[in-house]
Amino acid sequence: MHPATTFPLQLPAAARQHPFPLVFATVSGAHLYGFPSPDSDWDLRGVHVLPLRDVLGLDDVPETYAVERDDGVVDLDLVTHDARKFARLLLTRNGYVLEQLLSPLVVQTSAAHAELVALAPGVLTRWHAHHYLGFTANQWRLLDNEDTPRVKPLLYAFRTVLTGLHVMRSGVVEANLEVLNADARLPFLADLIALKRGGKEHELLPEPLNTYRAAHERLVHALEAAEDTTRLPDAVPENVRRAVSDWVVRVRLEPG
Repeated sequence: MHPATTFPLQLPAAARQHPFPLVFATVSGAHLYGFPSPDSDWDLRGVHVLPLRDVLGLDDVPETYAVERDDGVVDLDLVTHDARKFARLLLTRNGYVLEQLLSPLVVQTSAAHAELVALAPGVLTRWHAHHYLGFTANQWRLLDNEDTPRVKPLLYAFRTVLTGLHVMRSGVVEANLEVLNADARLPFLADLIALKRGGKEHELLPEPLNTYRAAHERLVHALEAAEDTTRLPDAVPENVRRAVSDWVVRVRLEPG
């Protein structure tokens, strides 16, 4: 599975310095997906809780907090959403926030984090296939538009379609491409992951893009078929929606 990760000190420091109470902060991006380069930035994602006074008043309060920091050693991209906004996203077909919530690379956690993780399986529906089909298609369009296609978007294209397949077939969110490829068994992916890990963020593909196109198209067709055969429901059950709503109320009234 995921190897033990030692986080740079800048990550827990950024979590401690957050202006609002944090429900959780986890690592996303290439480090979660299993193919960070030595020069990759660290994507720190999470949920914060705005003060009750701010959300009850008449002023519009930003629900997303974002900051980028580069101290010459660690390039950090921190983005967190208020609990209400995150919960709303969670109840849509948004695989991205599910991956953040369920990331095994946990920088900061809480009891409220554990509660929401326990609710996560109930928000999965067959429509999450659309999220991953759209994501992988966007990555392939990016590759087609590049004069010299890069390794990173190709890994993203395969990572997203394989995550979507895994979700449809098992009802489990797995974002690490190396783990996913243990089932997919695509030898070139192992080679490209190694190239990305040992190279640079903008590493170029060693072979023409068409070398990988047929394999990607087969996986896309498999995901489209899996959407039709999955046991996942068509919609989030009402009791799960209510439980997520109750969670928002609890963390608002009792942050931390």
